[in-house]
Amino acid sequence: MRSALFTLLLLAPQLPLRAATPLLAPPPVVQRQGQALLSGGALCPALQSALETAVGPEKRVWSVSVVDQRGQLLADLNGGVPRVPASNQKLVSTAFALDRLGPDFRLKTQLLRHADGTLEIVGEGDPDLSIAEIQKFAMVALGQGGSRIPTSLSTVPVQLMVREEPRQRWWPADWDPADRSYAYGAPITRLALTSNALHMAVMDPAARLQRILNSTIRQQGGQIRLQMVDQQTREAVTARSDEASVVLHSEDSAPMHALLSLANTESHNFTAEVLMREAADAWDVNRAALATTRWMQAQGLPMTGLRVRDGSGLSRGNRLTSRSLSVLLWRMAQHPLGAYYQASMAIAGQRGTLRNYFRGTSLQGRFWGKTGTLTGVRSISGILETADGPRYVSMISNGAYAPNSVMGQILLASQRVSRCPSWNAGGTPHGVRD
Repeated sequence: MRSALFTLLLLAPQLPLRAATPLLAPPPVVQRQGQALLSGGALCPALQSALETAVGPEKRVWSVSVVDQRGQLLADLNGGVPRVPASNQKLVSTAFALDRLGPDFRLKTQLLRHADGTLEIVGEGDPDLSIAEIQKFAMVALGQGGSRIPTSLSTVPVQLMVREEPRQRWWPADWDPADRSYAYGAPITRLALTSNALHMAVMDPAARLQRILNSTIRQQGGQIRLQMVDQQTREAVTARSDEASVVLHSEDSAPMHALLSLANTESHNFTAEVLMREAADAWDVNRAALATTRWMQAQGLPMTGLRVRDGSGLSRGNRLTSRSLSVLLWRMAQHPLGAYYQASMAIAGQRGTLRNYFRGTSLQGRFWGKTGTLTGVRSISGILETADGPRYVSMISNGAYAPNSVMGQILLASQRVSRCPSWNAGGTPHGVRD
């Protein structure tokens, strides 16, 4: 999977040059343009009419919102109705993570030696953690925890603790049990070899990790005594020590901007879940969801009816509105790290989950977005290039018959229709263009 992440970096649109000093945390959000102008109704009658024509008699199952670069709502259809967003939820969790952690943040997996000599492996959910990397941890632990005399390695077992979340937190409670056996529904753990997935989900990732550690050390003629420990309990114990732990070995994930691309371009559920938890500094999904909700409110998003249940959108308990998503996209375009956010998205006709959509149309290469699919749910939200500047479009359907065709029509209309009010320097409308 490492090569896949590097490929994503190579394919991403060119980002601004970074400063000489690595960016460890995002700067404060600046250049905000006040609140989005959502009151008073849509100001683009031609586009509003095009939306209504596209959805036809299925109007009640659709929510569509289009916002221009000034935060003005150009057209809106049931934009305030909360709906199941599917993977459009990832647009929220990735924005939250980018804002809180910055693009250079990396997930760490470490072997620690505590002041009392205890060895312990701790992790932060690197989705790309490999078997080879775990074998490195085992070899370092063998050298530190066993006898320093090679001939007696087999007589002194390595004492090693492995810190992990309790089993009841491996999946959000409302994920469908049927989804949990598939790779896209793999358990969310801090130590996740290949994202806890092979062809299907690895249902007991802790046992798999133990087998690999045991096998590696025994192949070297050593012995190991493993103890799985609870993250919360261990944090309390280590916090009472006056002496700092020593990092014996560390493996870092790809940088945050690559993880964002994995979550948004390829719609990787595990990565989106980890990003939300790390941004919230809470691996209890309910606490992480609450922190995400508070962050959304702080961004000035319309909050009526919104509900966060996970970071990936696999939960059917999530509720978002097209209005909230379009305003989120507009807000992030003003963020100092907004280029990273846009670069993390799929591109129409070119990359990610949109690679096979809208090829040969004016949308190809001009729409950066995130798709979402669950049974009965189809969503797409993103940034659309138009002759009038970027437009932030969000569409969610819960129960539409042929949603893909409708979405294409709406995007093309949003790109084509320019009979909307222009604005003077003071931000007030002064006429309608042809």
